[in-house]
Amino acid sequence: MQALVCRAPGELVLEERPVPGEPPAGWALVGVSHVGICGTDYHIFEGKHPFLEYPRVMGHEVSGTVLKAGEGVSLPVGETVVINPYIACGTCIACRKGKPNCCTKIQVLGVHTDGAMCEEILVPAGNLYPANGLSAADAATVEFLAIGAHAVRRSLTPSGSRALVIGAGPIGIGTAIFSRIAGHEVTLLDMSAERLDFAARELGFSSTIGPDVPAAEGVSHATGGEGFDVVFDATGNTASIKSSFAHVAHGGALVIVSVVKDDISFSDPEFHKREMMVIGSRNATREDFDHVAESIRNGLVPLDRIVTHRTTLGEAPGDLARWAHEKSGLIKAVIAVGE
Repeated sequence: MQALVCRAPGELVLEERPVPGEPPAGWALVGVSHVGICGTDYHIFEGKHPFLEYPRVMGHEVSGTVLKAGEGVSLPVGETVVINPYIACGTCIACRKGKPNCCTKIQVLGVHTDGAMCEEILVPAGNLYPANGLSAADAATVEFLAIGAHAVRRSLTPSGSRALVIGAGPIGIGTAIFSRIAGHEVTLLDMSAERLDFAARELGFSSTIGPDVPAAEGVSHATGGEGFDVVFDATGNTASIKSSFAHVAHGGALVIVSVVKDDISFSDPEFHKREMMVIGSRNATREDFDHVAESIRNGLVPLDRIVTHRTTLGEAPGDLARWAHEKSGLIKAVIAVGE
């Protein structure tokens, strides 16, 4: 089969690799249909991922079709599925608590193990969710949107609350969409006027704070000096996360959606007097995947505007390398593998 392999930072090639073979008990062989390109994939290509071994087949935002089912697997051959790429151990403390998204031994497809930028892949059947009417192209967007949906669910913030999403990249946009679906009044903050213009023009997020106004001033103006009931930081930027504490209202919450390698420090008196919550949000669970899929089916997610770039497996080596640097107009790119 053909596989897109990142042999080393900056070296992306299409290779012939052996097909995976027969699925063992509890697993299924999936023919890959579509794969979304994530910020993590660009980081892998650029050599910026701190815990990755090369060569690596990337790709964790995946849809496909069941080709063969191992013993004990009830999914029928031909079923279109969404792949949950977080392979959990099933026995650790997180898994026992129903939180396989933060399994202590988690293996993420395309990061810790080879992913789905290839024609076929073996996956545990428990990580395959029927698309139930979603097109294969739409099904490949469910995983990245589930990150934001999970963050919103983790926030425990009721409808009618004022929400600030910091970072208008794909994860931030997904978070903003599901914050809006949850009934929040959403404001987007980003240092890119282009991204904020896109979010306002194409996605209907008219309340924004951009680079022309100091963030603290913009937050004060948007909330009458009270701060936001919930703040989601999706920037992956240490300074942004540290400053986001000050944007939270008394009694509010900060949800850190992105992750950085640095220590995060904050003023304890400011934190304490607000009685605010700080919540980590990692990956997503079946509940979030199902919520995203249902929201797409109900027309609540404008995928036709979010997916801005498309390519094929054969063209992906050049396109992915170019898009790693040419970000203008790029929100989400999807590779068609099995069309």
